[in-house]
Amino acid sequence: MNPDFLRNIPADILPPDDVLSQCIHCGMCLAVCPTYDFTKLERSSPRGRIKMIRSVADGEIQISNIFSEEMNFCLDCQACETACPAGVKYGKLVESARVLIDEKFLRYSFRIKLKRFLLRKIVADKNNLKLSARILRFYQKSFLKSLLEKSGLLKIFSKELPEISKLSPEISDFFSDEQIPEISKPEEDVKYKTAFHFGCIMNVAFAEINKDTIDVLKKFSCKVFTPCNQVCCGSLHAHNGDIEFAKSLARKNISAFEEEEYDYLISNSAGCGAFLKEYDYLLKDDPNYSERAAIFSEKVKDISEFLFDKKPEHGYKDINTRITYHDACHLAHSQKVVSEPRELLKSINGLDVVEMEGTNYCCGSAGIYNVTRFSDSIYFLRNKIDHIKATNPAFIVTSNPGCISQIKYGVEKFNCEAKVIHIVSLVKMALNDFNSRK
Repeated sequence: MNPDFLRNIPADILPPDDVLSQCIHCGMCLAVCPTYDFTKLERSSPRGRIKMIRSVADGEIQISNIFSEEMNFCLDCQACETACPAGVKYGKLVESARVLIDEKFLRYSFRIKLKRFLLRKIVADKNNLKLSARILRFYQKSFLKSLLEKSGLLKIFSKELPEISKLSPEISDFFSDEQIPEISKPEEDVKYKTAFHFGCIMNVAFAEINKDTIDVLKKFSCKVFTPCNQVCCGSLHAHNGDIEFAKSLARKNISAFEEEEYDYLISNSAGCGAFLKEYDYLLKDDPNYSERAAIFSEKVKDISEFLFDKKPEHGYKDINTRITYHDACHLAHSQKVVSEPRELLKSINGLDVVEMEGTNYCCGSAGIYNVTRFSDSIYFLRNKIDHIKATNPAFIVTSNPGCISQIKYGVEKFNCEAKVIHIVSLVKMALNDFNSRK
């Protein structure tokens, strides 16, 4: 029995009863849930939120401000999925709830309208994103940035805005889609046929990491197909309630990557890779794309997942340094890729890999969570930096752009001397025929 406000919502958005009933309320999720650890409130736990979602689906409660607050307070880190003995797919439940929230409040909420506009018209539009990135790059390199920060004008708009502005990643000097050819070949014989998704924010703000990825794949004897007409993966849209737009992006990517044969589709962004692997679920009811989506998702591999059991043509040189590894949530919990990056790091001579406590505890980035809920994100970030400091590393290694930006901000804010580096950039440093990046 659905209430009136759900009648115009597509039926497939609401999770079926068997999914909603899967949670046995055992409490195993409580110990790993960052938001429950923060508040100690049942409603801020995965099982509490599942109960709320089921009550909405059954028509027992309405989509209230409290319901909306709890669903958006959730980091969607999916640590609860790893801990759950019943195999509850919590991430899909909370994302379904966010779709309902946006459908209910979109007409009235300027905040939701603005978020949807930015995600659709800037993040997902390659040309608009690059134009915005060029403007931001000019601002970052000019005197305007320091002048504006020192003036205190940002506080007029929000007391948190001066800090939020520091989370913006430095825009790259070049963009991936303008530097990486559609076909890249190794100097040696081709052993593996791969494809590469360079992302949206990665394209403009982490282009160096994308270039490192191509260089490393070539040194592992890979032919790399990088279609120029690929688009944003759609994860930020799906995680923020805009599921139909995410589906449209998924269809475009599937069509783009079908233009060339490959055995593995490589992602160097944990969030993107997790969502690319879910295209089969996302489009399961699409008669034109369901089978194609299943083939597409089956080939997706995180860069560390692909490299961990393979050997570079010329081997590794010694890197005598101390590192710690941060598990990106969507790599460890969504993709279940935990041992592979560690084994890859251990294969590099001289690395002292020190495990930190709470390595899979969310850093607070969580897509755009650190922007939309800055104060909450700082609580999670402080915990993460405390755990990092205890290992006293020279480098913090991770596999997600959001984590990189968030932890870089935390390192400066909480006085930690370690440098943050993507795992593929560390691998490139270790390859015998590359100079270490300064």
